[in-house]
Amino acid sequence: MTFKKFLGLTFGAALLSTTAISSSHARDQIQIVGSSTVFPFSTSVAEQFGQKTSFKTPVVESTGSGGGMKLFCSGVGEGTPDITNASRRMKETEFKLCVENGVTPVEVKIGFDGIVLANAKAGPELSITREQIFRALAKEIPGPDGKMIPNPNKTWADVDPSLPQAKIEVLGPPPTSGTRDAFVEIAMEGGAKEIEVLAALRKEDKKAFKKISHAIREDGAYVEAGENDNLIIQKLEANKNAYGIFGFSFLDQNADKVRGATVNGVEPEFENIAAGDYQISRSLFFYVKKEHVGVIPGIEEFVEEFTNEDTWGEDGYLADKGLIPLPEEDRETAAEAAISMTPLAF
Repeated sequence: MTFKKFLGLTFGAALLSTTAISSSHARDQIQIVGSSTVFPFSTSVAEQFGQKTSFKTPVVESTGSGGGMKLFCSGVGEGTPDITNASRRMKETEFKLCVENGVTPVEVKIGFDGIVLANAKAGPELSITREQIFRALAKEIPGPDGKMIPNPNKTWADVDPSLPQAKIEVLGPPPTSGTRDAFVEIAMEGGAKEIEVLAALRKEDKKAFKKISHAIREDGAYVEAGENDNLIIQKLEANKNAYGIFGFSFLDQNADKVRGATVNGVEPEFENIAAGDYQISRSLFFYVKKEHVGVIPGIEEFVEEFTNEDTWGEDGYLADKGLIPLPEEDRETAAEAAISMTPLAF
């Protein structure tokens, strides 16, 4: 049974929106939802945790960052998850929802990840800029006179003659995805800033600029491919001219099948992301529901396992999965805050 079905069956009876759950009726297994990007890292920790301790292996479900936040912030009780993973920071609106429903989130920043534009190894190699990414995927772009027009670019070569003579076809995450949020903010908005007329608009009207820079085209060039990054890999193998958007960890795990595009002259590699040279990168998090600590068995111990140097350090087993570790000093600070269950404050 998936946690979504579990939630539907138990939510009404088990949710206590204003008080903590009773330990005598508590679940004996940690429930984790959220980001598809953080999913493989969280799953690895859950498996290690189940093997090394007397606690049951936590159940980890990939719901997307936005979907996980919605479930996590819905209230306190057995029918709500204990932890949610996120490939971007909790939004202020989500924090307010948590507070309204009696949830105290504890934020744990776990590392960094690059967002890649990748295609099958049988396809053409791509070297692209953030401006070109914007011109390829934006719903509207500036016309010759500087006024916004529906995106006319059908092929990559329409964007720039140096790019492949292939139809623009990009498989990417839906709006509920933290990867989508980060890609739009870092790649699309970053590319829009490099266009003179839009840079000027940003100075005059930030809301108008954000609306334009965050709007992805809906004419078939961008295809919402769901939260399953493995499915995107399969589709790329079947179509050598298509590109996919997902986290570096999936590129790293499927390096025999796909390659990442070079962005602004920098390849999406571990060292480049860690050094901050690769421009499309973001922070990864998980959030703990403080009200469930000490009630659902094993939460504190799971957090300790995740923040252990052998787990998330430079030589930890998550680095082998593609996680870009935080600097050592930041890891120490994050671990202390996590273990002490310091509440998130906006």
